[in-house]
Amino acid sequence: MNVRAEASPKKLDVVQSGAREGGRVKPAVDPATLEHRNLRGGDWWRAIPAYADVDEATFIDYKWQAKKSITKVDKLLATVQELASPEFIEDVRQGFAHAPMAVRVSPYMVSLIDWANPETDPIRRQFIPMASELLPDHPKLDLDSLHEQADAPTPGLTHRYPDKALFLALDTCPVYCRFCTRSYAVGTDTEEVAKVSLKANADRWEAAFEYIASRPELEDIVVSGGDSYQLRADHLEHLGDRLLAMPNIRRFRFATKGPAVMPQKILSDDAWVDAITKIVDKGRKLHKEVAIHTHFNHPNEITEHSERAMNKLFERGITVRNQTVLQRGVNDSAAAMGLLVKRLSHVNVHPYYVYIHDLVKGVEALRTTVQTAIDIEKEVRGLTAGFNTPVFVVDAPGGGGKRDAHSFEHYDRTTGVSVYRSPNVDRDAFYCYFDPIDELPEMGRERWADPGQHAAIVAEALEAANEYMSQRR
Repeated sequence: MNVRAEASPKKLDVVQSGAREGGRVKPAVDPATLEHRNLRGGDWWRAIPAYADVDEATFIDYKWQAKKSITKVDKLLATVQELASPEFIEDVRQGFAHAPMAVRVSPYMVSLIDWANPETDPIRRQFIPMASELLPDHPKLDLDSLHEQADAPTPGLTHRYPDKALFLALDTCPVYCRFCTRSYAVGTDTEEVAKVSLKANADRWEAAFEYIASRPELEDIVVSGGDSYQLRADHLEHLGDRLLAMPNIRRFRFATKGPAVMPQKILSDDAWVDAITKIVDKGRKLHKEVAIHTHFNHPNEITEHSERAMNKLFERGITVRNQTVLQRGVNDSAAAMGLLVKRLSHVNVHPYYVYIHDLVKGVEALRTTVQTAIDIEKEVRGLTAGFNTPVFVVDAPGGGGKRDAHSFEHYDRTTGVSVYRSPNVDRDAFYCYFDPIDELPEMGRERWADPGQHAAIVAEALEAANEYMSQRR
């Protein structure tokens, strides 16, 4: 006997009505879900006393932005003196004294910080260190944690993956991020770090070109640094022409944080944008892809200026993808990351990667756990189209390259050690990532507090990974 519950007349009527009209009707949209379309506009920068008299035409002039970028701690503090407490100012002064990166902040970035609450502002946290936030570096930190120099056949060229190489063309950027994985080379020396020199140099570039041309397996080049935003238009064309002329090269991208921290360059530096456009157009005629990869980390960084800049690139047929770094107190929540993903999509920037924060000197308080990344990715997945949904990855310390965050062979959430394999880099190697110690359970913190336990912690994780691999064979 078939038994089924009788639908109430009211419910049945609703369902039948929806069917007649083509399906069930969703409820009215919550306006909060459209927040990604609300971009900051107007002349917000005038709230900064130093920029109170700066008009729109001046503010979108990239030369003015570059000239007024703050490169001295005293100048930064003087710019915000009227907006921040004496305690905050002194905290920042001490923070820079222990920072691995020199200061360089554009007026655009300074003006986007919420100076009523600078201690918790997500943009301030990325560029302006506070001594009160500093935590001890992880014991397993290495200044070049990704071993880019170890995989460099010529200075500034890293060849790790079979068909891809990273070309560090120069060592300067429009801003200096505290969390930069290349703090070993980018910017000027600090009290904490003496830098490896990777300045723009014709001989160094030529050695890189010769190597790339000599390796038929290389098809994909990342032109980075430093930041390709800092390359002159003629340098851009030179690099582009040399790479496009190589039969083995099928695609390359210019990596730049510029659109996130100084979109005014795209709006006003016609020579630079024309150079990128020429390279992209030439590549397309040769059936080769040229793109821009940029670096927005928080939805507050995307303004009407950003939208205008991205529209300009979009109109010229230039693909822009985004690579975010997951940072504690910046974007380590589903709400912040979800809004970032939606807002990037709104301005025609494809969210590509979210990197689990590398082990970088002096910024342990910005790192978070692999589990946090996995949890956020679950919340973000399905929020929008798949091609606008980023993959959360660990760039495995020791040179393992990018691995999906959830693809570990073993993850001990007590000690914070996750173990990855990278068969296309080294099939027999294991690569360990280490969660920040202050985020671990008490037992994990206690073990790391004892230097005599460090080797055992790693050995246990590797043994567990080996056992897991053995069970799968």
